Amino acid sequence: MVTRTRASDLTSSPLAFDHQATTPCAAEVVEAMEPYWCEQWGNPSSRQHRLGLSAAAAVSLARRQLAECLAVEPERVVFTSGATEANNLALLGHARARRRSGDRPGHLISVVTEHHAVLDPLHQLQREGFQLTLLKPGPDGLISPDDLRDAITADTVMVSVMAANNEIGVLQPLAELSAICRQRGITVHSDAAQAFGHIPLDPDALGLDLVSLSAHKLYGPKGIGALVIRPGIDLTPLQWGGGQEQGLRPGTLPAPLIVGFAAAARLTVAERDARSARLQELRDHLLRGLEEQLPQILLNGAQAPRLAHNLNISVPGVNGNRLHRALRPELTCSSGSACSNGSPSHVLQALGRSRQLAEASLRLSLGRSTTEQDVEQAIRVITQAVRALTP
Repeated sequence: MVTRTRASDLTSSPLAFDHQATTPCAAEVVEAMEPYWCEQWGNPSSRQHRLGLSAAAAVSLARRQLAECLAVEPERVVFTSGATEANNLALLGHARARRRSGDRPGHLISVVTEHHAVLDPLHQLQREGFQLTLLKPGPDGLISPDDLRDAITADTVMVSVMAANNEIGVLQPLAELSAICRQRGITVHSDAAQAFGHIPLDPDALGLDLVSLSAHKLYGPKGIGALVIRPGIDLTPLQWGGGQEQGLRPGTLPAPLIVGFAAAARLTVAERDARSARLQELRDHLLRGLEEQLPQILLNGAQAPRLAHNLNISVPGVNGNRLHRALRPELTCSSGSACSNGSPSHVLQALGRSRQLAEASLRLSLGRSTTEQDVEQAIRVITQAVRALTP
């Protein structure tokens, strides 16, 4: 029997609680990009005429604006197609560059709860002969500096730890971790796709050498990101042809997306503190309301330090697939990373949750448009769904 999706099912507007998967492009960002789609359509590399010069100037200004949001020099910002490409360029590019200058592959350290955009490149390097250690966090999702210190060997060349976890929202102690690495001359990379625009992010103050960013997590366009590189960090490019972005990322620069990225960064950084305070209050209200109605729920990850707009819970005693099917018509949320393809969360299982609890988890992420009424409705919808599925 074939189940058909009704048009009304696709046009309805369920409550939006999946802002960590992506965010809507802010109206201000769309407005900033608009001229560069049609009127100012030039190629930034074609500087023999006004259209190309205009596009090049827009890219240069956007690079400077983005750098200002990070307190770094503009030439340290290399544009990519997103954080996934930035992660690959950072990890593969730097590890291979280090190998080229050494006698043998080195040792890499990361965390088992990283996004697959970090884990998969690291496993590729492992296939190329590098040693890999994946640290396991505590039940709160946080890495112990002592565990990192104990994992370091004489061959360790790079450590990669994400700033904010994409599923449970916990904030890793990057400054402490990078200080340990700096004493030993070890390069530090951080996937900051979920952090930038939501918490203060100063790569130099945190001691980070390589930082991956994404625009669509902070109300910017999809298809654009960046890698921030400390001077003196050697990278081998992953592709060749054209020489753009200091020869590290060739190809025609997408001027509209770059302009949109900078506009989104400026917008989110400017409103960050007020937005975070409001969303944390709403998030805490959501948690309290769910705990009052469903005292059996389990909070995943430390309550603090944590992204203000993230809440991740598991619901014991219910089938995860049935729970998400029940919620889908009225509530947009997820059970893990948007890139997990429905597999049980490796993050939650690393924290000690069973497969069943990982499947019966809800990642609820709030956004700029979330209201108190939305939170009240979410509490009602989730409570009704869980009670209907509880024996």
